[in-house]
Amino acid sequence: MLSKLVTHEQAVEHVLDGTRLMYGGFGTIGSPAHLIDAILHKGVQSLTLIGIDAGYPEIGIGKLISHGRVRRLITTHIGSNPEAGQQMMDGMLEVTFYPQGIFAEKIRAGGVGIPGIVVDAHVRGERMEGAEPFIFAERTCQIEAALTAEVGIVYAKQADTYGNLIYDKAARNLNPLVAMAADITIAEVEEIVPAGELDPDKIVTPGIFVDYIVVRGGGNS
Repeated sequence: MLSKLVTHEQAVEHVLDGTRLMYGGFGTIGSPAHLIDAILHKGVQSLTLIGIDAGYPEIGIGKLISHGRVRRLITTHIGSNPEAGQQMMDGMLEVTFYPQGIFAEKIRAGGVGIPGIVVDAHVRGERMEGAEPFIFAERTCQIEAALTAEVGIVYAKQADTYGNLIYDKAARNLNPLVAMAADITIAEVEEIVPAGELDPDKIVTPGIFVDYIVVRGGGNS
């Protein structure tokens, strides 16, 4: 079995101008910070970002926004990143907001191959383009399309060489869903061990969803 371990530079070769990039993390918790730095250093432009928040201006995913590398952001809130708010007001950044529950479910649907989910038509206060409301269980509903990405970047505490992942408490957040919903998934991990050494009962993301692994702050970083 070949190892999926690569350097950060090799991993971000898959992130190109205009890439639709999905990321795990909530604020700084569970954020693949070193992969984000590598993407910033690469200099790609016009990214579409999909993640639960906009990070902070100079921490985490917010760095890409602050440096003008992002064209569109699909998220649930941007309150911790004033730069994102300013760019949105100035028309430099297109932002689409979703309630967090619907947002997470849209990513989960994308990961399991479901094209869309049924939501209450009044939750967002707007109708998705092309979506017609309908009555279901005596409620006015509409279809929301699933969310997927060309590249997903996630953070985990441990991985084996096959890519099985174990997360650390709240740092798990949306990382398992992101890992499922991307065409190419790159995992940034604290520790990597030989295949077969992880406790199977603690594995959350099976290695079949992970294409590449990088080690945070050492080894092949």
